[in-house]
Amino acid sequence: MCGGDGNMDAKADRTTARRGQTTAGATDGPVVTGTRRQLAGRWRVFYGGYWVKAYDAPADSLTAKKKLIHALTRRLFNHVEHGINIPGWRLDEAQRAYDSEEEPRKKRVKASMLAGALFNRAADVFTKVVELQALGVDIAPDNGLLFECGEYLQRALALGKQVLHRSGDEGIDELWGEPFKVFAFPIEDFYKSRYVKIALTMRAIDHVTAELLSMFERMPMFAGIEPLLREFCAAAKLKSETLHTDADIFDVWAAFVAAGERLSEFQPALPPAPSGEEQQQAAQGRALVRQSKDLIFYVTRARVPMPKSTRELLERCELFRATFATPRPLRRDEDAAAPPTGLPPPGARRAQASRASR
Repeated sequence: MCGGDGNMDAKADRTTARRGQTTAGATDGPVVTGTRRQLAGRWRVFYGGYWVKAYDAPADSLTAKKKLIHALTRRLFNHVEHGINIPGWRLDEAQRAYDSEEEPRKKRVKASMLAGALFNRAADVFTKVVELQALGVDIAPDNGLLFECGEYLQRALALGKQVLHRSGDEGIDELWGEPFKVFAFPIEDFYKSRYVKIALTMRAIDHVTAELLSMFERMPMFAGIEPLLREFCAAAKLKSETLHTDADIFDVWAAFVAAGERLSEFQPALPPAPSGEEQQQAAQGRALVRQSKDLIFYVTRARVPMPKSTRELLERCELFRATFATPRPLRRDEDAAAPPTGLPPPGARRAQASRASR
């Protein structure tokens, strides 16, 4: 739902993102989860401390569920490892290949291929059910074909836990469960679960960005990176809540990609004759920036957190901080607690940790 001038709405949304979603609709008293409100010309819904763009759910019909399941199927295979998009008519072959495999690595891959075949078979069955409905055939909720469709999706969900993200680092099995939710529950309930995941995604983006800001603020050679990180963070959160069917997607996607490119191009400010340690610090710091940009890019596009990858990245950041960061006394203004969401001011997170250890 995109009323009014698209460019003006996109500009207002970017401003809201820069200010932080928690303050977008500030009122007296706490805001109840699920509250809908028009802010900066857009309808938003409040989940997890964020005001997320709200979209009208389609009518809860078999036809609408078919379209949504097909869209989620494309979305799934767009984010997972290559080679597992096996058509549903090859399900029996995929099952035999999986059952006969004993080598663990190959077994995992074949489990992924079987999951893909099950996933596509479910979509095939659902398509036929909708076609029968279009011919005037009454399909009861307890119909055997619908039950069979649900069985395929459940098996795909179980095997999908072995499927890796396209980066090869970890799985995002939440994507396998989305079509089953559409199949088993009203579409409106699926949309609510989507808003929860987007809020969690925004929080993950904020968390990674805050850690990078905290780490680089002690390093003079990275002095110019803060605005680039904040710009990319805001663009990523705006992209995570914007559907491809939204008229604003052209501005939103372009801003997100451009912000990522500017961040990747950042060069640490080295002295004319840098020491070996300074060169190492610059190289490792830039590598962390690129890795962080890639992770935020993956999380943003999938609209789900990637906890394993995030944890490993933050561990590398902590090692880098311990190796190169120069301790400095805390400023008085760093004693203020960070807001629940959005980016904290530099150093605020360490100030909280310092108070907790006293």
